[in-house]
Amino acid sequence: MKAPFDYGKVIAQDFFTNRTKEIKRLENNFINKIHTMLIAPRRWGKSSLVKYCADRLVRKNKKFKVCYIDLFNVVNEEEFFKELSGEVMKATSNKFEEFMQQTKHFLSALKPSVSLGELPGSEFELEIGFKEIKKNISTLLDLTETIAKAKNITLIVCIDEFQNIEKFKDPEGLQKKLRAHWQHHQHVVYCIYGSKRHMMMHLFESKSMPFYKFGDTFYLEKIKQEHWLPYIIEKFKLSGKKINDVQAIKIVQLMQEHPYYVQQLCQIVWMNTGRSVTDAILESSIEDLLDRNAALFQRDFEILSETQINFLKALASGEKNFSSREVLETYRIGTSANIPRVTNALENKEIIDKMGKQIEFADPAFEVFFKRLYKIY
Repeated sequence: MKAPFDYGKVIAQDFFTNRTKEIKRLENNFINKIHTMLIAPRRWGKSSLVKYCADRLVRKNKKFKVCYIDLFNVVNEEEFFKELSGEVMKATSNKFEEFMQQTKHFLSALKPSVSLGELPGSEFELEIGFKEIKKNISTLLDLTETIAKAKNITLIVCIDEFQNIEKFKDPEGLQKKLRAHWQHHQHVVYCIYGSKRHMMMHLFESKSMPFYKFGDTFYLEKIKQEHWLPYIIEKFKLSGKKINDVQAIKIVQLMQEHPYYVQQLCQIVWMNTGRSVTDAILESSIEDLLDRNAALFQRDFEILSETQINFLKALASGEKNFSSREVLETYRIGTSANIPRVTNALENKEIIDKMGKQIEFADPAFEVFFKRLYKIY
């Protein structure tokens, strides 16, 4: 029997729990053409939420089309526009002939070439030379609006890992160009999201940045315990297995309501269980989860300096006032001037998250790994 929990990819509707308010808010933004900047740490379900809302809206109303763009492997401005134009053409074409016709009509000045893979089900690909892209930037900046207006549709453009723009040669220059054009688009709504929260917050919350107040800045929160419990218990019950409230609460609390890890630990527990979960099964499943992620945790641990490890010991021990003399001396962190440098370095390495004065481990399973490594209970 297939496990009733899922993680590690864009998940289907059956694996959603709660997110009712978030779904309503995002769908309303799409319908009312309010651009959305979705901010949350890695593995909190951003991509799943966006795809669920956009695809559901497209199914309900044929006037909507959705385009998904992932900037994870995009390294410069030319590749960005190539990816954008290709994905927009695919999203607004139902067949190869239409794709060809649209390419000739909207991109003729860029001298594009189109190919179709040899294998069944292969997607059509658009090739544009970088020199042609540079000469036709204005056309590409307005391509989404031009196509949407011509076809009388609302185009939802979803851009994942948007913070990777910061790696480009002139990131702020590109953002200025995008903002200058996109803010005038009437037939397109943009949904921008990414996995590095501190970078995304800088892009959209800093008054000096081009995308400041571009639309609705949307902070995705964790799924609360009261929503996880009935979901977990019902999933076990429907598959002929049993988990009690105390065990389900332990899973949720240990994984700190983190969607990815709650689903992963639940799946491991479910797979290790015959009919009823025991405390021994739950504990061995926690060890299984740590073993499965050990290589990643070891990699993250090995890039830490001694001072950073000492700071994490203080954090794992529940300390709050990191600049106090007692904490600095007990954990050998140095002077209080070290704290901003250490926390900024750990945030850039995605080991911790900072929200105002609150600091926490970015990865709850890594926190469990770290605490067990140093016997912090």
